Amino acid sequence: MVGVPKLTRADAVAALRNPLAFIADRWTPEPRTVRRATFAALVMSVVIVVTGGAVRLTGSGLGCPTWPECTDGSLTPTQALTYHSAIEFGNRMLTYVLCAAVGWAIVAARSEKPRRRGLTRLGWAQFWLVMGNAVLGGIVVLVGLNPYTVAAHFLLATALTTVAVVMWQRTREGDAAPRPLVGKAVVQLVWFLVTASVLLLAVGTVVTGAGPHAGDSSDVKRIPIDWETVAKLHAVLAWIVVTLTFALWFILKAVDAPRGPLARTRELFLILLAQGVIGYVQYFTHLPELLVGLHMLGSCLVWIGVLRVLLSLRERPEAEVGLPGPAAELTVPTSA
Repeated sequence: MVGVPKLTRADAVAALRNPLAFIADRWTPEPRTVRRATFAALVMSVVIVVTGGAVRLTGSGLGCPTWPECTDGSLTPTQALTYHSAIEFGNRMLTYVLCAAVGWAIVAARSEKPRRRGLTRLGWAQFWLVMGNAVLGGIVVLVGLNPYTVAAHFLLATALTTVAVVMWQRTREGDAAPRPLVGKAVVQLVWFLVTASVLLLAVGTVVTGAGPHAGDSSDVKRIPIDWETVAKLHAVLAWIVVTLTFALWFILKAVDAPRGPLARTRELFLILLAQGVIGYVQYFTHLPELLVGLHMLGSCLVWIGVLRVLLSLRERPEAEVGLPGPAAELTVPTSA
């Protein structure tokens, strides 16, 4: 039976000074482990958006009326509070699960051999986005669910999802310089698609800020604009995104593009169709909470689909390692 090596004093000091380096020196994860860790962080970035939407849709946005405590003098809900407090507090606790997932992705990326500094930086970018959005979430509560801060809260969560998608994609690639798989015209069309999708998400936050779901049962100020008018603009932008996606698929088929961009574009088109159906049904049924929640989930999936289309336009093969050439033949001098 092999004994467990003892931790020396020098090891303990090294672990305290730089725990990530200490772990990396003693553990090398498989590539599959790194991919799973980054995917878990991506999934949690979506879960936190959906649960945040559930807080708003159940009117639990001020279930914990202060921050960082739930109530004055208590970090957790008290018996005097309602189930809204439990919902809001549960969403706050999920932030710790998100931090754990991001931390696991950072540790796995830092421990991979050979070391990929760019991958680790993407993990740390997620960590700081989580911290920033946690503080912004506290501000949202302290200002009484101001709709502009709520919109910023969602957009910062979308930025977190963006970095998580890029990091997950990078774990499946090498570190060589990217090589384009399509022409410049196709790349420009995809950037138009990305821009339209950003506008779609931004206008969607305005619809939320002006709509009837204020996030709390009290009188919460809304964005002073007719939400139905903004919803129609949102629908127009959605049709533009759908049209650009269909045009992209048609062009990729015409130029016989590689399988990757075609597959990602087809997936995005199907997500957009499902999201469009949910959007129109919720509009004509006066925004039932369940459908609004599904629409929020769909918005995350649409954005992930757009990013995957963009990232599929190039490939990053494994970096070639320079190997020494064949050894020179040794000639043994002979005497005449």
